[in-house]
Amino acid sequence: MKKIIEPCGLHCIKVNHLGVTIGGQQILSDINLHIHCGTLTAIIGKNGAGKSTLIKAMLGDIPHEGNIEFKDRENGKIQKLKIGYVPQSMNIEKNTPISVYDMIASYQSNFPVFFRKKRALYEEIKDSLKVFEADYLIDKQVCNLSGGELQRVLLSMAIMDEPNLLLLDEPVSGIDQNGMDLFYKKIDYLKKHFDLATILISHDLDYVERYADKVILLDQKILKQGTVKEVFQSDEFKRVFGTEVRV
Repeated sequence: MKKIIEPCGLHCIKVNHLGVTIGGQQILSDINLHIHCGTLTAIIGKNGAGKSTLIKAMLGDIPHEGNIEFKDRENGKIQKLKIGYVPQSMNIEKNTPISVYDMIASYQSNFPVFFRKKRALYEEIKDSLKVFEADYLIDKQVCNLSGGELQRVLLSMAIMDEPNLLLLDEPVSGIDQNGMDLFYKKIDYLKKHFDLATILISHDLDYVERYADKVILLDQKILKQGTVKEVFQSDEFKRVFGTEVRV
């Protein structure tokens, strides 16, 4: 992915009146978001609030009402939105004979990756991994990666096609403190040096406080959105979490 000095801040992604109903039960109602490139938006809420459902709807994986649009900085026209995605977890069978290169190359090329390595693609993948200090993992078997290593590999894969929007669904679940510190520092680096917007689902309120530009408190609908201070010190936050966080 092409690095820039700083994001332009003019790319606009809008979610308009998004709703999800499954089996006659309304999971999400009238979700409206407006975010720009160069920002990190954190979605918080209790389990069952609909956070992962929102991500799936934005990916187009489940039926939903409403629409998502992207406007570029040059002419303001609605264009096709390119989305990168990192899931909460990824199940990989032990002893699966596939390397990090093989896994990423299989998404990037129609050529059978097991026949031979394409040098140009190998270097492109290595450069992408280097953004997250994971280039040394390129020839390692995916099944032997730690949780933190796998998430960095998945992040590298998610940004290779230069997305306008990066969706992260609790990607640090089960990762130790050092891994979490590295993850959030890398997301902050990505936000400052690449032209994309990032939406992160997180239960780690201390990291959200430290790194998020905007916070959305969700419980089937948006209860409160704004800066960290505005959300964390709101009555809605206290009703959901039972406390106020001093920012």
